[in-house]
Amino acid sequence: MRHSVPRSPQFYVTAPQECPYLHNRVERKLFTALNGSDSQILNNALSKQGFRRSQNVLYRPSCADCSACLSARIPINSFSFTKSEKRVLKRNRLLNREIKAPSASEEQFNLFKKYVDFRHDRGGMSGMNEAEFTSMIEETSVNTILCEYSIPGKVIATSLTDVIEDGLSMVYSFYEPDLAELSLGKYMILDHVKLAKEMNLPYLYLGYWVKGSKKMDYKSQYEPLEVFTNGHWSILKKNETITKEIGDCISSTEQQAPTTIYLPDSDI
Repeated sequence: MRHSVPRSPQFYVTAPQECPYLHNRVERKLFTALNGSDSQILNNALSKQGFRRSQNVLYRPSCADCSACLSARIPINSFSFTKSEKRVLKRNRLLNREIKAPSASEEQFNLFKKYVDFRHDRGGMSGMNEAEFTSMIEETSVNTILCEYSIPGKVIATSLTDVIEDGLSMVYSFYEPDLAELSLGKYMILDHVKLAKEMNLPYLYLGYWVKGSKKMDYKSQYEPLEVFTNGHWSILKKNETITKEIGDCISSTEQQAPTTIYLPDSDI
């Protein structure tokens, strides 16, 4: 009788590099390749353990002396829109949401470049060319959708989103920066809450929340919000002091305990 050889994903750690979120900090990432017939199973399992997808790689922070980056998600069944969030939804009620296969277009790229130049002109994506953008959108071995939001004749916001076993995971979003009055970044998150409800999925994964980072602190506005710390998900309390002071990482006595990575039951 012929048996297949059991396979396990190989995990690696990146070399130290400048942290994009906290000043004078160094980051390292734990990552594994995501490809083959078991990709969706692995994405399902590791997303629940604080990992994020970037093209065909799953990663999570693995910094020696800092644990400020915490994976965050919204529990859909416990979430209700605030008055201000309802106003954002109302302002954008005429937008059309179209769910597509992850296929890049010149219109998307032009919108992406405008967004990055405005929001992240010194970030790692600022020099991305059209071929690299196409790879970001199209290189996926899991269940990925592209949500386009448009007014007649023009796409003004886009979200690349994974559909996983227990939720939606917003991989990357960008929008028209000249339409600040529409709060399009917030609107896409709120609309994804609605989409998760429509799909009977219990969570919306938002990526990493970083206390002290102006780029990422907006995620704490959503209540309730769960963060992955010490190997499990827990509710982030409003104004909870996770760091000693703004811009500092969690102290050595408060750092997350090393966590075991649980792999799914399959030939992975």
